[in-house]
Amino acid sequence: MSRHTNARVQLALNVSDLDEAVDFYRRLFGTEPAKRHDGYANFAIDSPPLKLVLFENAEAPGSLNHLGIEVPTSAEVTTTAQRLDAQGLDAGDPGRETCCYATQDKVWVTGPDETRWEIYTVLADSPTRAVGDGGCCSAPVAGAEVSAAR
Repeated sequence: MSRHTNARVQLALNVSDLDEAVDFYRRLFGTEPAKRHDGYANFAIDSPPLKLVLFENAEAPGSLNHLGIEVPTSAEVTTTAQRLDAQGLDAGDPGRETCCYATQDKVWVTGPDETRWEIYTVLADSPTRAVGDGGCCSAPVAGAEVSAAR
């Protein structure tokens, strides 16, 4: 991933109290959320380059929801998916979906201990969290294509 310019790591967390978490991370990183919706917030942090995503989900078994790498273009999503497939990580074909109030091209891979990683680019903002079944940021089975109707 080091060859990607303007890429940043994404850390998606489950939090029990979104207002409390937003207040903490606002003070920690010295910046306001880039997006804020009912049960959801994200911070686009320049230094360190980080996309911090917060899901209000008090019933979650842990605080880690998933990890990701945001890249600047759909071409980089495709190139990364091909590289991962060549390394035997079974990323599958990139798909387009509306997730986290954005239209994105992305792929998913599953790491050790079932750690979910998405490699994605944001194409446009969306007024809705997800399209279709609401499975936003739920990783599909490894190698399965993400459909636009999700």
